[in-house]
Amino acid sequence: MVGGSSNRVDVADHETTIRVPITDSIIPPLEVHKVCLPPNKTAFQSLKHNLSEIFFPDDPLHKFKNQTSFAKLVLGLQYFFPIFQWVPEYSLKLLKSDVISGLTIASLAIPQGISYAKLANLPPIIGLYSSFVPPLLYAILGSSRHLAVGPVSIASLVMGSMLREVVSPITEPVLYLKLAFTATFFAGLFQTSLGLLRLGFIIDFLSKPTLIGFTAGAAVIVSLQQLKGLLGITHFTPKMQIVNVLSSVVTHEKEWSWQTIVMGISFLVFLLTTRHISMRRPKLFWISAAAPLTSVIVSTILVFIFRAHTSSISTIGHLPKGLNPPSANMLYFSGPHLVLAIKTGIVAGILSLTEGIAVGRTFASLRNYQIDGNKEMIAIGVMNMAGSCTSCYVTTGSFSRSAVNYNAGAQTALSNIVMASTVLVTLLFLMPLFYYTPNVILAAIIITAVIGLINYQEAFKLWKVDKSDFFTCFCAFFGVLFLSVQMGLAIAVGVSIFKILMNVTRPSTVVLGNIPGTQIYQNIGRYRDASRVPSFLILAIESPIYFANSTYLQERILRWIREEEERIQEKEEQSIKSIILDLTAVTAIDTNGLEAIVELKKTLDKRSLQLVLVNPVGEVMEKLNSSKILESFEAKGLYLTVGEAIGDMVRRAKLEV
Repeated sequence: MVGGSSNRVDVADHETTIRVPITDSIIPPLEVHKVCLPPNKTAFQSLKHNLSEIFFPDDPLHKFKNQTSFAKLVLGLQYFFPIFQWVPEYSLKLLKSDVISGLTIASLAIPQGISYAKLANLPPIIGLYSSFVPPLLYAILGSSRHLAVGPVSIASLVMGSMLREVVSPITEPVLYLKLAFTATFFAGLFQTSLGLLRLGFIIDFLSKPTLIGFTAGAAVIVSLQQLKGLLGITHFTPKMQIVNVLSSVVTHEKEWSWQTIVMGISFLVFLLTTRHISMRRPKLFWISAAAPLTSVIVSTILVFIFRAHTSSISTIGHLPKGLNPPSANMLYFSGPHLVLAIKTGIVAGILSLTEGIAVGRTFASLRNYQIDGNKEMIAIGVMNMAGSCTSCYVTTGSFSRSAVNYNAGAQTALSNIVMASTVLVTLLFLMPLFYYTPNVILAAIIITAVIGLINYQEAFKLWKVDKSDFFTCFCAFFGVLFLSVQMGLAIAVGVSIFKILMNVTRPSTVVLGNIPGTQIYQNIGRYRDASRVPSFLILAIESPIYFANSTYLQERILRWIREEEERIQEKEEQSIKSIILDLTAVTAIDTNGLEAIVELKKTLDKRSLQLVLVNPVGEVMEKLNSSKILESFEAKGLYLTVGEAIGDMVRRAKLEV
């Protein structure tokens, strides 16, 4: 059957077996091609190639080839400082777009910065400091045109929850602040090291299902924690588990303030409404972007006017004016809490790095340009190390601010400089205006921001597409809710690694059959037309053969043979004479794998069954040859295709008769 039916993918309801002797009309004669060895490489050449593919898959030095010394200098500056790529071509038109987008994201960054600092249990002014220095550095070092840099909810939550478990920000505020700056330094050091050593693939262990579940769980916890501000509760649990949080809300019912509740719910409804409008009509993005700052201004004015009647509504209070004070002298490099700072920095650093790169790549794909992941790691790492010395905590690219930046028409990273300049003006002149800003507004802003992190559509999609990925997402979500933020993340990563190990240690093997009238051999479980070939058992191995799975594969192949012999005996068909292993999908093999093939051949020889190998790829073929294993297969044990193998063995059998 040739044509469309030969390519139909279907689940077979039954197995078809050819019951007539093999003739040339069924298996057309083919020319037998020799399986060639790959070109010879020295050990140094092989090592160089492997290291290059691991650490330099993008070939970063290709632009420097055949260039003059001056050109290489310019390219070097552009590589390490991407600002030199767009500054020479900058125009007044671009400036107009960047200024508008910078002012727009500043209106969002100022209230969010204050809010996220509170989320990390830090003084609100730290959030503004963190919205000034890091964006300036990113504009020089970053390769994304649309990434808006500043504090983010997830990193703030992780830092706040991990540090608060050991050190109280209320009873030991100075020590807590030192640990926050130190954790930020180690986060930056870790991120920069990944970029310089080109080890960015490490963050790939945070799979998409892991992040979906983790961020959704964190969003729920963050929202519940804000009930303290929305209800006006003074004494609230520092724990992050959902049971403790809800219990604290109920047990402190007497502390609820109706004035705080009315104001909080009113502005929360306003913020959610503007967010909904902007989502339904993207051109009205500026409504949700301006809503947080508008809420801060209006609520501050209301509290100031009615301050004699709103004493139960807590406010931010005094915020110091001035630029970021130096904090290098506060870095904590010795003492009993150093390990805590390092651990917090690494966890927060990984999460912020993952979010920043993911956001940058998302908006780069929308505008059809590329960002360099390693450059981004260095840029984010450097700005966090510098930030730790200038009273900043962990920062990265924010999805909400970057989306506003993109929709506002940002063209280059200058929008970050405009935003930082606006924050600078705020720090120098506008700090007294925040004195009467109610904390309940900050809670409402945080809830509105993190609600977007609950991506139930993606979770539903995971359930439909891959149940194991959904299970990973499920573990992350409920781990965060009922255990802790870091435990939920650790469990999800553990489940992801376990899934990888299962795929490696228990790879798939399938039985192939011939699609009549063709030389195509496909899985008989998928293709209705695929038919077993009498006297042959054709197996395909669909993974590399390593020490972790070589024993399993050997046992699984012997089981396939036993099951086939039982089936043949039951249906009274021709007995098996040859086992064909299709190695097309075996991309690599180690010494354990080679030994498994040798042992398998010895076992089959004792049972008078012939083992035939088909289409080993370059590396596998090279190792089979260098280990002298091919010598034991002789001329009739290695073929380029399954069709050639069967055709040649059938002809040989006829000649022998």
